[in-house]
Amino acid sequence: MKNRLLLAFLFLTSLAFGQKATFNIKYSEQLAVYVFLQNLSEDYPENVFKTEFQKSKYNVDKYKTIISRFNKLNIYYSFPYDDYPYGSKKTMQTEDLLKKNLIETENLKDFKIRSIGFIPNNTLNDLAESILEFTPIYNELIYNPNKDKFENQIKELTKYSNENQIENYFQTGLLFYNSSWDNSIPFNVAFYPLPNSKGFTAQAFCNNFISAIQTDLTSYKDLFSVMLHETYHIIYDEQSLEVKTDINTYFKENKSKCSNYAYQLMNEVLATALGNGHVYEKLDGKIDTGDWYNKKYINLMAKQIYPLVTEYINQKKPIDKNFIDTYINLYETNFPDWINELNNIMSYRFVLTENEKDIKTINQLFRYRSRTESEDQITESSIEKMQKTSLTKVVIISKNSSEKIKLLKTKFKELKNWQANADNEFAYKILLDDKSQLIILNQKKSTIETLIKSVK
Repeated sequence: MKNRLLLAFLFLTSLAFGQKATFNIKYSEQLAVYVFLQNLSEDYPENVFKTEFQKSKYNVDKYKTIISRFNKLNIYYSFPYDDYPYGSKKTMQTEDLLKKNLIETENLKDFKIRSIGFIPNNTLNDLAESILEFTPIYNELIYNPNKDKFENQIKELTKYSNENQIENYFQTGLLFYNSSWDNSIPFNVAFYPLPNSKGFTAQAFCNNFISAIQTDLTSYKDLFSVMLHETYHIIYDEQSLEVKTDINTYFKENKSKCSNYAYQLMNEVLATALGNGHVYEKLDGKIDTGDWYNKKYINLMAKQIYPLVTEYINQKKPIDKNFIDTYINLYETNFPDWINELNNIMSYRFVLTENEKDIKTINQLFRYRSRTESEDQITESSIEKMQKTSLTKVVIISKNSSEKIKLLKTKFKELKNWQANADNEFAYKILLDDKSQLIILNQKKSTIETLIKSVK
């Protein structure tokens, strides 16, 4: 009997892993209301949801209080995967798990049962209550006026997905990234309407893709190429520890001074080359001649690497050492100055300062950030923490300059022969042995903005 059960289990398992991944396209009311509430926050820029609410009869103290309370809910916890190479695997976010559960449950009771333990129970109850209160408001203001158009879109999107066998592009990504996926787990695609707008939003996490789509959207190639772009981030994230360790080693062992910043850029570059390049070309019949991404470094490098990506896809080859070395060489050959451009290297940064306002200033100056960390103390331990990362290292000194400069010279061997006058204001940059840039700002009278812009 045990042998029969084992054989049956193995048979079912082989079926699960032998089949292709499935894409389930749906509408999630619970998720849509959650996003609606987020967009009503004072912290959010002007948007169609906020406009519709503000001119409605619901724009009164009772509902404003609910929005304010919702805004203050701390649902943003995270946990890292410390056994993976730094930055190679996304830190798990409790907000993503909550959104996943909003999509995959049919009512708030089931949502709470599935989400217990991710956040404190009182917070979870308040979150569910806010969604419950705003569901009829959302339906009246947003969903019902666009119901017919949107529900027809869902049908058309499902038809388009089936006709173009979108799941095949998922399989392409699995092979290219040398990654894996249990195909018995469906990929849930949750759309919600975005009236009176152009374009769409896109986000992917766990086994979910979510997008607000304009109600007049009729051409779907852009949407699905972006959807696959975001999905490729998940496939990259799901590479095994062994694969990620190998890739990390290939970058570390490469002698190019550009290898670190090429590595920092790679995740977004590959997703762009595959999604906005390969998938778009297949869906449209020709390559997109416009920009593939709205950030210069990602857009240009994705186009530069595209022939190599296409070669690997056509030959059904996964990423290997040759791919990584060629990628780094293309980066260094075509864009050698990028490792000195602040708009590039400050996208990946670790800031040490003793003035919390400096962190806010840096965030305002360099709004696009892929990975950031910060500490509001310049100590031996905070420097050691910073040194464990491959990020751009920014140290802002505004008091006790002699002491702090001495500490930095002790901790960074590259500063051994550095002659710095602690009494003078300066901005200093040096490429460290780990191929990350170290930027030291000694502030006296100038603003942080002026100082950092003087970095050469």
